[in-house]
Amino acid sequence: MKVVMLGADRSVKGGVSAVVNNLYEAGLDQRIDLTYIGTMVDGSTAAKLLKGVQALLQFVTVLPKADIVHLNMAADASCYRKLIFMQIALWFHKKVVIHEHGGDFQGFYYKRCSAKRQAYIKKMLNRADLFLVLTDVWKDFFADMVDRDKIHVLQNAVPVPKMPKTDYSSHTAVFLGRLCPEKGVDELLDCVEAVWKKHPDFHLVLGGFWENGTEELQKKAKKLEAQGIVECPGWVSAKQRTELFEQSSIFVLPTWFEGQPVSLLEAMAAGMCSLTTAVGGIPQTLGEPEWNSLPTGKDGCGVMVEAKNSRMLTEALEELLLDENLRREIGTKARMRVQEYYAIDNYVNQLVSYYEKLRKED
Repeated sequence: MKVVMLGADRSVKGGVSAVVNNLYEAGLDQRIDLTYIGTMVDGSTAAKLLKGVQALLQFVTVLPKADIVHLNMAADASCYRKLIFMQIALWFHKKVVIHEHGGDFQGFYYKRCSAKRQAYIKKMLNRADLFLVLTDVWKDFFADMVDRDKIHVLQNAVPVPKMPKTDYSSHTAVFLGRLCPEKGVDELLDCVEAVWKKHPDFHLVLGGFWENGTEELQKKAKKLEAQGIVECPGWVSAKQRTELFEQSSIFVLPTWFEGQPVSLLEAMAAGMCSLTTAVGGIPQTLGEPEWNSLPTGKDGCGVMVEAKNSRMLTEALEELLLDENLRREIGTKARMRVQEYYAIDNYVNQLVSYYEKLRKED
């Protein structure tokens, strides 16, 4: 079975590339004849344009022998870019899988698209043979524009470290992701100094790259970094991430919108106590906990607060810092939840079964 998969280049610092790299590590390319084509890279506009042209040329070269085309799609430019590849695949009468990863597709579709563009996107999305989304929330959303029978939930998955986390004594919190307002970095920096005044040994590692237009945020972070409260190491590699999770006990992601963040799943798999926001697929990922109380929910797999609310974020972080046993309990249950629902081997099995079903429909 020959599958051509497209998405962000595997070198890109982001969620889709993390998903794809996990698939390779789990051996998807050993189960099927997989060709992966990166359609965008980090860098300048010229570099992105060159990569797009190269991807298009590679795509038309390998497409004739393909059985299935799998498009990893987000919002904005990613959506338009993938629809070009989709149209070419349809001209060749190939089965098409759209795998929607974008956490802000709702904002893109309803706020940044004209009625004409909405009609075009809806028409194209409906031409897919299979439409994969990350959570039930997104299935309900896309059912307004795509035939519901085509939509299936395939939640993200990550490898689970062999050894469980044992040390929860640290008062270090870790953020990993794009450094921008939409990830809640402004609110996080607002609460850090207040928390530090009550807990002088508190420390925040702000791992990621700064997006364009974040100069004011960077100034705020540098001021806190000069005080020794915040550390900004840049983008964190997989090895560095493992070390950070071993040395800290709280993972914090006060994001405004999400599909299903891979960084959160990685933190849960490592046994981290996670503090995040009740947006997108996060409530389902954490087992639908009560988001404004501690400990949270019947499973206690994480703590959620309201997005864009510095006060709630501060209060929750302070409460977690006061209780090592609570951090341990939440982190332990989070790891168990990932083992049960988000193990990468199960993900690969499900994906291959989708491919096999599509091929049988020919």
